Amino acid sequence: MAVEDRGGRVAAAVAGIVTLAVLIGSATAMTVLENGSATTNPVATIQVVEETYKVELANPEVLEIAEQLLAGELPPMIPNGMIVRDDPGPNAPWSWHIDPATLEWADMTIEVCDGLPSFVEDGSLTSDWYCPWSAVVIAIE
Repeated sequence: MAVEDRGGRVAAAVAGIVTLAVLIGSATAMTVLENGSATTNPVATIQVVEETYKVELANPEVLEIAEQLLAGELPPMIPNGMIVRDDPGPNAPWSWHIDPATLEWADMTIEVCDGLPSFVEDGSLTSDWYCPWSAVVIAIE
């Protein structure tokens, strides 16, 4: 009987581990479906004229500045980051996103990376970096 009890406990433990793995996988899948990416970092929505795009705020300094910009505590600053094309990440429905490891806030940038999100989408902005001068943080999720 002791061997049978041990076998039953092992089977129950295995079933519990499998259930936990399924739950974790489902939660991750739901995050991907809801946000367009599997990030747990905050995501800022940035308005450029009449268009918006989203960027992942992957480090505390970038997040802090975004929160201050949202609250109107800092003068306008320019989001500047490397474009990752053909991967929307958190920026769906656009087909591109900004590499969160490269995102920074700048006081000035060169003109070649300025433009609307649709310019990145249609390829008319050919720079590897995106830095829209008229960007305004309008939300952080």
